[in-house]
Amino acid sequence: MTATGFPRAALFDLDGTLLDSAPDMLATANRMRASRGVDPMTLDALRPHVSKGARAMLAAAFPDMEQGPREALVPEFLTIYQEELGRHSVLFDGVAEMLDALEAAGSTWGIVTNKPEYLARDILPQLGWSDRCAVLIGGDTLAEKKPHPLPLQVAAERIGIGIADCVYVGDDERDIQASRAAGMPSIAALWGYRQAHEVPAEWGADVMCETADELIKPAAWPAIRSSVGAT
Repeated sequence: MTATGFPRAALFDLDGTLLDSAPDMLATANRMRASRGVDPMTLDALRPHVSKGARAMLAAAFPDMEQGPREALVPEFLTIYQEELGRHSVLFDGVAEMLDALEAAGSTWGIVTNKPEYLARDILPQLGWSDRCAVLIGGDTLAEKKPHPLPLQVAAERIGIGIADCVYVGDDERDIQASRAAGMPSIAALWGYRQAHEVPAEWGADVMCETADELIKPAAWPAIRSSVGAT
């Protein structure tokens, strides 16, 4: 019989799932626009593109630029973003309490993101997570990144917990695709970043949650056999 409860391990996407990093991204994009004599863009204009990565954000920031020259701006974007990292971003409501609840239940948690590992690792001490996050896999840590299942598979291997005993939480379709390919239960974080045409109900997540607050309660997580606190 499958019991309900917190999973033995919870793995999370970072931007748009744990961290509202869009304000840092906006500061980066607007510094680049200002240096080229372009007026600032709004947070609402950039926010839907954040989970798609630097190239998508640059496309939103410089829509009239040809793809080739815009591609060449990626290193500049990452350099400026590293300077803005953590200066404006905040945790989404309920995230701190959710992580506290997982830890109190004896669950392990970690991060699997497509953000370059060095940038993701830089933010951990700012959030007080250096000793709390059990594993961190970035978009350049391995030969593949999401939606490939390898990052989730390696994360589970590194913390020594089986794929089926982990749950992955993310706000992008690629997160759910990676979870399904890995055979890992998943939660679609509806509080994150997505574009108007995206329909999370079509992604195939095991659970969809409107806010991180919902995940403070064990019953909100997908029911799996090895849940912490299961009876």
